[in-house]
Amino acid sequence: MRRVSKITTACLATAALAFTATACGASSTDTAETDSEKLKIGMAYDVGGRGDNSFNDSAARGLDKAKADLGAETKELTAKHGETPADREARLSSLAEGGYNPVIAVGFAYKDTIDEIAPKYPKVSFGLVDSVADAKNVDSIVFTEEQGSYLAGVAAALKSKDGKIGFIGGVDLPLIKKFAAGFEQGVMDTDPKASVKIQYLTTGTDLSGFGSPDKGKAAAQGMLDKGIDVIYTAAGGSGAGAIQAVAAEKGTWAIGVDSDQAKDPALSKYAASIMTSVVKNVDTGVYELAKSVKDKKPLTGTHTYSLAEDGVSLTTTGDHLKDIQSKLDEVKKKIVDGEIKVKTTT
Repeated sequence: MRRVSKITTACLATAALAFTATACGASSTDTAETDSEKLKIGMAYDVGGRGDNSFNDSAARGLDKAKADLGAETKELTAKHGETPADREARLSSLAEGGYNPVIAVGFAYKDTIDEIAPKYPKVSFGLVDSVADAKNVDSIVFTEEQGSYLAGVAAALKSKDGKIGFIGGVDLPLIKKFAAGFEQGVMDTDPKASVKIQYLTTGTDLSGFGSPDKGKAAAQGMLDKGIDVIYTAAGGSGAGAIQAVAAEKGTWAIGVDSDQAKDPALSKYAASIMTSVVKNVDTGVYELAKSVKDKKPLTGTHTYSLAEDGVSLTTTGDHLKDIQSKLDEVKKKIVDGEIKVKTTT
């Protein structure tokens, strides 16, 4: 403040230099304001990071949109297999201390870390995807995964030749069990004679099930060998392996998750076998938080992106759902209207 006052005094010293000096002073101030107000977004991905063809990539699309539309500067960091809470804490702290605001943590594994870190940086807005934080300066971005999965179950039941259907989850966590519960209910409500085989790649604190395509492929192959002809995989990067296995078996269908996996460059060669994908629009949540910070009205609390808001949906790439779309639309309306209550546990 003292430096600015001296510049102002100098500007007023002589009438002859008033315009020039004042312009110099204004320019300096404007530049400082521009630098301080520039939107800087820090993104902490879950295991797999950008390029996982699934959950993290959906978040990355929101970041890219914020960069393009809002002129944001961004920094991206990614979790690793087997890391400790201290590793997650260091990642989020480095972003907050680096002047990034908001700082967005992608994945429920960051929940405890956000609760620990956010209160230490009260002027920073944090985003937490897929879990609900206790701290006040956090926007908890969650989805009704079970509703999108119910629709996928309806589609699976209508497309399966003999009602043998499979679900592969990355890890047997409550979040992934929401996918399984909605999917199984959708199948059984549509075809009570059908069966749904549910399998998880890892259990407990072993999160490698979200980033092991080989495990996804092996699990899917085991199901295919038993005559299962539709497999829905909610397992992050592991889903790519499951899709590969299904694509090699004529007359079977894969259902993707989180991103439109038929459009993903790494999976596009399998597009003919991907019936649909259950999309969670993480990009919408990421972008809306970024814009709210840009507008100086940061979002806080819990924001649930539901089927009614297109927070979750089924993709239509390849027109594989064309023959059953009217039925899916009918079921969607019943869910939105509350006529169908979708379970969150099996």
